[in-house]
Amino acid sequence: MDAIYVKNLTYRYPTSEKDVLKDVSFQVKKGEFCSIIGANGSGKTTLCNAIRGFVPKFYKGTMTGEVYVNGNNIEQQELGELACSVGFVFQNPFTQISGVAKTVYEELAFGLENMGVSPEEIKDRVEEVLKLTKTEEFRDRNPYQLSGGQQQRIALASILIMNQEILVIDEPTSQLDPQSTDDIFEIIQLMKKMGRTIILVEHKMEQIAQYSDHIIVLDEGKIVLEGTPREVLTHEDCKKYKMRLPQCTTIGKQLQQRGIKLKKLPIILDEAVDEIKMYMGEGREFGCH
Repeated sequence: MDAIYVKNLTYRYPTSEKDVLKDVSFQVKKGEFCSIIGANGSGKTTLCNAIRGFVPKFYKGTMTGEVYVNGNNIEQQELGELACSVGFVFQNPFTQISGVAKTVYEELAFGLENMGVSPEEIKDRVEEVLKLTKTEEFRDRNPYQLSGGQQQRIALASILIMNQEILVIDEPTSQLDPQSTDDIFEIIQLMKKMGRTIILVEHKMEQIAQYSDHIIVLDEGKIVLEGTPREVLTHEDCKKYKMRLPQCTTIGKQLQQRGIKLKKLPIILDEAVDEIKMYMGEGREFGCH
């Protein structure tokens, strides 16, 4: 069974004059890391909201087609039921943080307390997640006194602790520096290793290429490209849809344009290093041809 199955999904917000999503169909396997990319306004966040049931239940509007989560049609489920299996991480951690907890420890315990989990189990799960996410040093800090990157790590930890099978993460690194971005992706990769299904909206293509199993490209509400990172990021239509590629892919294309024949176009740094070593090992030099 697929974790997520979307069939012919079309959606329009109540105040919109045109469809935001147009006949969207795709599947995400259980335990898969699926990244959704595309220009601003292409429908990425709306698609995430459909997966977690907020479209159309919360935002209303007009929807046709079907969305299944763990084999269940979301139209036949209450939002409370969906929340037990689908976790959501907002772009801005300020939106995620409850505002009622005085410490990070209390913040992580907050969701479990609302679910009626026993105090003993709450303590065990908070300690485990603090250790797993390497946030133990923040346990007694006020969440609002942390940096943006630290807050986003706590936001991810607060979702991880809930044990939902599917995690929808909307641009978690858009406001972060490179080191904080690496910290966030370390936690997301941990989630995947724990068997979670990840749906990620992100613009940082180096990380998309490195970690994704499956990429979906949206353009004006339609899926225009879909496949593995290699299939998508080396596709000739990337230029047509003005996609930003990983830096090593861009460099690889520039080398090819200069007549330098690479065995394959690199999409991650390790591949680029291997290609250069192989080329240089054959006694050739880089230069203009």
